[in-house]
Amino acid sequence: MKTLKLFWQNHPNIASFLLLAVGMLVILTFSARHVGFTPGQWFTLGAATVVLAALCIWIISWEDEAEDAAVEQEQPPHQNRIGE
Repeated sequence: MKTLKLFWQNHPNIASFLLLAVGMLVILTFSARHVGFTPGQWFTLGAATVVLAALCIWIISWEDEAEDAAVEQEQPPHQNRIGE
């Protein structure tokens, strides 16, 4: 559990992607289990679902980058000069 928490803190986007992709694949499998897809169709749907999960996390990360840039602009510059 400690390893998972450390991974989540160090790599939040990858951890979010993995969690979202697995969740979406479970929902896909549950929702379409009686449709009668061929293995090739299942693979294509699964790949599209994983790509969609990656795009979702990538778009969400744009907001994080914008917030980080806004926080950096609000912080006053450090005065480390000698004699001031």
